[in-house]
Amino acid sequence: MGFWILLGFERVEAPAALGGRVTWLEREATQIHLIHTEGATVPVLGHAAVVVDGFEQTLERVGAAGHEIEETRKLWGARRAFAIAPGGHRVELMESPPPTGASRSVS
Repeated sequence: MGFWILLGFERVEAPAALGGRVTWLEREATQIHLIHTEGATVPVLGHAAVVVDGFEQTLERVGAAGHEIEETRKLWGARRAFAIAPGGHRVELMESPPPTGASRSVS
């Protein structure tokens, strides 16, 4: 959960009907639902992508907390990086959101 706090998310109450096996986090109407399981389940390429405020400062803060960070190629003229969250999950950190509609081509 601490990794997501570094990205500006805050813990919110999950529905009691879920039985306490989840942690919900929220930032600006975006939620991350962490489901607690016995074994790790990490997709090879699938990942969450989050637009972060203060891209450079966020990379510094996440790296200083001991998380692996790898900046990758720009898309749509914006910087991007991948961070490895606890449990080995890849999280894409984006400087700005992708454009919408026809301007979404990857160039």
